[in-house]
Amino acid sequence: MRHVCQFSCGAASALATKLTLQENDPKDVLIINAFIKEEHEDNRRFLKDCEEWFGHPILVLRDEKYGASTDEVWRRKRFMKGLNGAPCSLEIKRKILNSVKQEGDLVILGLTCDEQDRFDRLCDHFSEEASSFRVPLIERGINKEHCLSVIKKIGLELPLMYRLGYDNANCIGCVKGGQAYWQNIRADFPERFEEIKKIQESIGPGAGFLAFRSGPRKKQRMMLSELPEGRGNMKQEPGFECGPFCEVLADDLINIRLMDKE
Repeated sequence: MRHVCQFSCGAASALATKLTLQENDPKDVLIINAFIKEEHEDNRRFLKDCEEWFGHPILVLRDEKYGASTDEVWRRKRFMKGLNGAPCSLEIKRKILNSVKQEGDLVILGLTCDEQDRFDRLCDHFSEEASSFRVPLIERGINKEHCLSVIKKIGLELPLMYRLGYDNANCIGCVKGGQAYWQNIRADFPERFEEIKKIQESIGPGAGFLAFRSGPRKKQRMMLSELPEGRGNMKQEPGFECGPFCEVLADDLINIRLMDKE
């Protein structure tokens, strides 16, 4: 039986992987990572640091069909985000990670105790596979803040995206982020913002993944070209993750519910 840790270059998956290695024979542990072209390059530095911390190699997998690029997925699929999540996570994360899957594997996920509802939805959706999922952080009541604290205390430098104030080490410009997130991306990575805006405009209005919060167009799709000026507070928006099960864990209505409360 293999314990397959899905390492995303994030703090939670790093701690979940370390706990798995401590509790099992390292020979029975496989650590896998999906390379994504649009992630910040500092993620690769963090991966190497974690590899040393683990004392165990990480198998880096890379999609070839789309060149491991979110942009290429969006261009060829002609959409960026739907009710079931983002096509990029399915095509260049989940499919490539599943390519090494073997019968009997235990899949180690870096979901934290504040994501219990996400894990429950995942198990409901994949009911036949639910028994193969392990969530060591949930089992121990460890939340995201605890993960960040542990990584800092052991002397590992978090990926740059965390240090810039983002909640995770996702791609630079994740379609699951809200308005404040995208305002900060525009301020911190203007060239990347413009690149994604052009892809969105080439697809058309259906590629809008944000929504107006007030006014005559409330709840209607907003394009990046219509994003209000300024730099919003990302802490006031719902958290989001990008992982191999992104399309299952998506909850596009949460932003609408927040809008209604304003």
